[in-house]
Amino acid sequence: MRVATWNVNSIRSRVGRVVDWLGREDVDVLAMQEIKCKPDQFPYEAFSEAGYEIELHGLNQWNGVAFASRLPMTDVSVGFPTSPGFGKVDDAGDLPQEARALGVTVNDIRLWSLYVPNGRELDNPHYPYKLEWLAKLAAETRQWLADKPSQPLALMGDFNIAPLDIDVWDIAAFEGHTHVSQPERDAFTAFETAGLIDAFRSRGVEGYTYWDYQQLRFPRNEGMRIDFVLGSKLFNDLVTSARIERNERKGAGPSDHVPLVVDLDLQTDDDDDRPMIF
Repeated sequence: MRVATWNVNSIRSRVGRVVDWLGREDVDVLAMQEIKCKPDQFPYEAFSEAGYEIELHGLNQWNGVAFASRLPMTDVSVGFPTSPGFGKVDDAGDLPQEARALGVTVNDIRLWSLYVPNGRELDNPHYPYKLEWLAKLAAETRQWLADKPSQPLALMGDFNIAPLDIDVWDIAAFEGHTHVSQPERDAFTAFETAGLIDAFRSRGVEGYTYWDYQQLRFPRNEGMRIDFVLGSKLFNDLVTSARIERNERKGAGPSDHVPLVVDLDLQTDDDDDRPMIF
């Protein structure tokens, strides 16, 4: 089974690229982030014609997460129960929720598509919100692993954290900024402490996953590694290969992120129907 994650940075703007890539790369399940649309705005037809069903969580033109799968998706979870809100308090005294987490089960593997808050600046209210959001998710992750120890689990998506200095092109350029601060890195480490394994780093896969559109960042390879697939040991044991699709940052109208792909040693119902290759 081939699973991928991709911050598409507006699915309506890039539906052609995404669907074409899914077919070329023979992907079974894609976790998407920053779809930037409501459910009634999502381009379902293009995915349906390619053989994919959609589950999504989108509230407005910002954020938003989704799954495209040609395999059945069950146990759909919109957000996680302890997720903190952000913004202005509503009439009920609650902070509004953002569309940042979506969970599905495919072939008895639990998958989450995650778009972690950016944090903006160290003195911005979005920064403590980011840290709280991550802390709550880490606590939920520990509970998920305890509740279902025999079910493989993977958290996939844009974590908006560069855990190591080598995950940015020049650590000096990030001094005093988010994404590399120690509290953010500690928050990322909490997932590893909980028992999750980076499916890419653990296999020696290097490379950036994001390049800003400005200042020729991509041609200069001034990128960041902020997208990840963090899996439980059971999930990691299923992974046979992992790769970063750097070429998807090229061409007309790319996202500023690229897909991450993992192959799992897990037969799907579609396998017998695929053509033989000699």
